[in-house]
Amino acid sequence: MKQPVNAQADPGVEQALKVLKQVMDPELFVNIIDLGLVYGIDFSEPGKITVTMTLSTPHCPLGEAIKNGVCNVLSAAFPNRVAEVTIVWEPAWSVEMLTEEGRRQLNFS
Repeated sequence: MKQPVNAQADPGVEQALKVLKQVMDPELFVNIIDLGLVYGIDFSEPGKITVTMTLSTPHCPLGEAIKNGVCNVLSAAFPNRVAEVTIVWEPAWSVEMLTEEGRRQLNFS
């Protein structure tokens, strides 16, 4: 199974992954990490966190709410950094990107 983000890449990434589990997809009621929506977290630019992610569909009506949730939880956890979210569509999200926990929550075998 695909692991979208490598927590070993930066010490802050592991903390960011934990914080981002607070952001739920309001339609599926699963957090964005277990859904596999987050493709990258970058701390390399001083004072900034860049999150590269996707949504389950390009027509997601709550995409802006999810994006705002990402910025809000990261800003609270990392007050000395500005969070920036980039939504990408490649690779397209699919159920194969779910973590084991996400699969369990959605009752996928």
